[in-house]
Amino acid sequence: MVRKSETEPLRLGVNIDHVATIRNARGGRHPDPLRAAHIAIAAGADGITAHLREDRRHIGDDDIARLKNELTRPLNLEMAATEEMLAIALRHVPNACCLVPEKREERTTEGGLDVAGTGDRLASVVQRLKAADIRVSLFVEPGARTIAASAAVGADIVELHTGTYCEHVLAGDVGAVSAERERLAAAAKQAHGLGLEVHAGHGLTYNTVAPIAAIPELVELNIGHFLIGEAIFGGLSDAVGQMRAKMLEARRKVSPVTVHESAT
Repeated sequence: MVRKSETEPLRLGVNIDHVATIRNARGGRHPDPLRAAHIAIAAGADGITAHLREDRRHIGDDDIARLKNELTRPLNLEMAATEEMLAIALRHVPNACCLVPEKREERTTEGGLDVAGTGDRLASVVQRLKAADIRVSLFVEPGARTIAASAAVGADIVELHTGTYCEHVLAGDVGAVSAERERLAAAAKQAHGLGLEVHAGHGLTYNTVAPIAAIPELVELNIGHFLIGEAIFGGLSDAVGQMRAKMLEARRKVSPVTVHESAT
């Protein structure tokens, strides 16, 4: 028997890191990431993401405290799986923590976690966060081995890295774009089948979001740098509103998820 169910709803998480990047370039308090978070929420964001890096290059400790205390939507804290960051997360108890790889010399997060290679250490961090009632996401590449390892360490969520897909779009390599999009779709399907909630993000723009938003198992896209950049030209409310509209348009075109059940 075949039962048709509705496609998963699609949320938008807005990363406000680079509001803090602009603030820190001059010093002082302006522009304020918390104000940006409130504007994004008013424009339709379902949650706010902030990455507290070891070197505090953008978001700072005080930003996390203020976001947690004042937000009216869930806070997703991106962080490396270190004892320092674990202690901060356990002190503030955000709605979710997304564990990401972090290298001091990188400009932005480069690729996904090596979940299979660091499973025992990751599993310990995952369990300590979950014990504090914090949902745990792993930022990963869309590969079958990595998805299986993510489920094995006890993660609640995987966030699929869309950076490679976006790079292929920029390069105009149609074949590579198609292949990477299929890799993302297969990973989303596998993760969903393993009981993981599926998110995606990194590098998404107005021009690249639709094929990703159309993957039916996805429930959240996390987008930051592009939206903050667009806010310079038309305001953050407009940028968030346009992105939501493009996501929802792509999702409306998706056929309902089909679930196969054995006959009884």
